[in-house]
Amino acid sequence: MTDSDDDTKKPGPIAVIGSVISAAFGVQSSKNRERDFTHGRFRNYVITAIIFVGVFIATVYTIVQIVLK
Repeated sequence: MTDSDDDTKKPGPIAVIGSVISAAFGVQSSKNRERDFTHGRFRNYVITAIIFVGVFIATVYTIVQIVLK
């Protein structure tokens, strides 16, 4: 497989999760961002982002509750 083959493929679930996490922390590469906008489905990224934000908030809340005890 060459780099051009990777660019034309739709991003799989792991790639979508990786892209959402990378974008959330501001370290998304321009190559992956272009792939996401070109070949990705908007709905997949929105659903993944909502789940990520929920898990992130729950994690922070849990850590704060543990520290306050």
